[in-house]
Amino acid sequence: MKFEERIQLIRREKGLSQEELAEKLGISRQAIAKWEAGLSYPDVNNLIALSNIFHISIDHMLKEEEDCTTSFEEDQQKANIITEDVIDFLCRAKKKTYAGKGGFTASSRPNSHDLSYTEGAFTYIDTYLGGENFSGEEAVWHKGIPIWSMNYCGRLLAEGFSGDFLKEALLLVPRDMPYRGPSLYSNGDYTYHSMVNGSVEWYQGHEEIFLLQNKVFECYYHGGLVK
Repeated sequence: MKFEERIQLIRREKGLSQEELAEKLGISRQAIAKWEAGLSYPDVNNLIALSNIFHISIDHMLKEEEDCTTSFEEDQQKANIITEDVIDFLCRAKKKTYAGKGGFTASSRPNSHDLSYTEGAFTYIDTYLGGENFSGEEAVWHKGIPIWSMNYCGRLLAEGFSGDFLKEALLLVPRDMPYRGPSLYSNGDYTYHSMVNGSVEWYQGHEEIFLLQNKVFECYYHGGLVK
């Protein structure tokens, strides 16, 4: 496969348009178009930037005899890390589904609540059982291969719980803690608190909501890299 064909294939696998890739690189869309047409080639600095964005070595991009279709999973699992692309997608998916009151799909199990979001080669699914007492799992797939998951179990503890406040907190999911909500968030009489140990590859956490001084909600969660 020639370089111009390979870069176009990888870009599409990542779910990026020419404009979006150009913005990440700080160059014009026309430059990307010329690369993909074989009319010009990126300089060394842009090759390094492409390698970082695509999570593929420069040699892998340039060698015509190599197949790059499985490089994302291979590179991620060899490095034993969750890439920045996965974290960015996970945060967007969380905001588009339960926290954003969207993405509901048909039940996959009796009386389950299922939510889904797809973007390019990535798919996110959240499925849970129950209401006042609940348990569930969130997971991310890349091209049909599971790469990350999180299990959670929670309950309401007292009257006064606000589902809208919980969703409000979950919309603030931070990139450095892409699990539930931020470490601390307050609005009016409600306060949300989330504590976590570990990294996105292997972690355990606990969140709680207080109404004034009274704890009305708690949830435990854990998960990490899937190999």
